[in-house]
Amino acid sequence: MTRTHTTLSAAHHQRPFTGEAGRWEKERTRALRTGHLCEGTCSAARRLVLVHERTSWGWLAWAVPGDGTSPELPAQIGVLVPGATRTPRLAVRWLLRRPAHRIALAPASRASLRFSTTAVAAITLVAAPYALSRGIPVGLVMPAMLLAPLLTEHAPDRLDDRAGGHVRSVDGNAACCYLQRLAALQTYLVGAAAGSDRYELRRSAEIGHNVLWDAADLLHAHAQDTREVSAQLIGLERLMVRLADQAAQALEHIRATAASG
Repeated sequence: MTRTHTTLSAAHHQRPFTGEAGRWEKERTRALRTGHLCEGTCSAARRLVLVHERTSWGWLAWAVPGDGTSPELPAQIGVLVPGATRTPRLAVRWLLRRPAHRIALAPASRASLRFSTTAVAAITLVAAPYALSRGIPVGLVMPAMLLAPLLTEHAPDRLDDRAGGHVRSVDGNAACCYLQRLAALQTYLVGAAAGSDRYELRRSAEIGHNVLWDAADLLHAHAQDTREVSAQLIGLERLMVRLADQAAQALEHIRATAASG
C-alpha cells in the first residue's frame, strides 16, 4: 500500500465522527436514550445500541461500547447506490429512522406488537361505534377497523424491503474492516472534489463511489465472506488507492500553482 493509503486510513473513520469534537458523546447519549437496536438485521442477530454516522455515500453504524470508550470498528456499513436521486436518499433516511417501540404480548413470550399498532387499534375501537352511529355502513367500518392495525404493523417491513434495494450493507467484522478502509479513501475523494472545481477530482469521487458500491455488493452477494472473493476485493482496493493517489497529486499541483501565482 502507498503512503497516501496509510495516511488516509488513519485520518478517516478510524473513530466515529472524525474531526467533529464532542459529536460522539452527544450521539452516544442520544442513542442510549432512544435505544436504537440492531436486532435481526445483523448477521449474528446481536442486540446493539447503534449510532449512525451519515455520509454522502452511505453510513457507518457504530455500536456503543458498555465501558464508555469509542469504538474502532463499525458494526455495519451501508453504501448508497451511485448516482442516487431523491428517492434512494429518502430510502436511507427511512432505514436509519428511530426504532419502533414494541410491546410484548406476554411476559415470557418473544411475540410483540409495535406501539403504533396498539395505538391505531385503540383508536379504531373508539372510532368504529361513532362511524356506525353516523350511518356509515358496517361493510366499510369493520374492514377498515381490521385493516388499519394490520397495515400499521406490517407496512414498515414492506417499506424496509423496498428501501433496501437502494443500498448494500454489510455487518460482519471482516467485511466491515475491509469496507472501512475503502470508506476512508472515498471520504477523502469526496472532500477533495468538494473543495475544487476540477473535473478530474469530481470524476475520481464518482468512480470511487462505484468501487465502494461494487465491493459492498460483492460482499453482500457472497454472504460477506471476504476469503471467497479476496482476489476481486484486492483489485477494487488497488483501484481505490490509485484514485486517492491521483487526487492527492492533483491537490498538490493545485496548491503549488496557487503558491507560485
